[in-house]
Amino acid sequence: MVKSGKQAKIKGGLADSPSHLMHRVLQLSLDIYAEEAGPDGLTQRQFAVLEAVSVRSGLTQTDLVKATGIDRSTLADLVARMTAKGLLERERSTLDARAKAVRLSEAGQTALADARPRVEAADKRILALLPKARREGFLDLLTSLTEA
Repeated sequence: MVKSGKQAKIKGGLADSPSHLMHRVLQLSLDIYAEEAGPDGLTQRQFAVLEAVSVRSGLTQTDLVKATGIDRSTLADLVARMTAKGLLERERSTLDARAKAVRLSEAGQTALADARPRVEAADKRILALLPKARREGFLDLLTSLTEA
């Protein structure tokens, strides 16, 4: 018999597939993020780019790929669109004349400041799905996977 609010655990197939389970968790987390960000808010990837640039202004797109995990072609398109929207500014890198360095514009700083509480709310909702005693371990596992 299944307790109220709990589903019976089914073994095998998709239930034992880490890639499938992570995909499902990603879908859930992006849905929660979208609800918290609202229809006019930054996407998760836009937020990641702005946050990375806020930590270290003057990053090249190669640096941003490393900092965010967004693939190079997607990131190039994303930075171009964010520059066109006025969220980022690009200039020649002082370290590599072939590269363009990215920094936050004033509008980007404002958008990031507006987004941070929404992202924090989304993160709290996601973690609230887990028992308190397992949250830190969950974050440790996610960190380990991203560093692999």
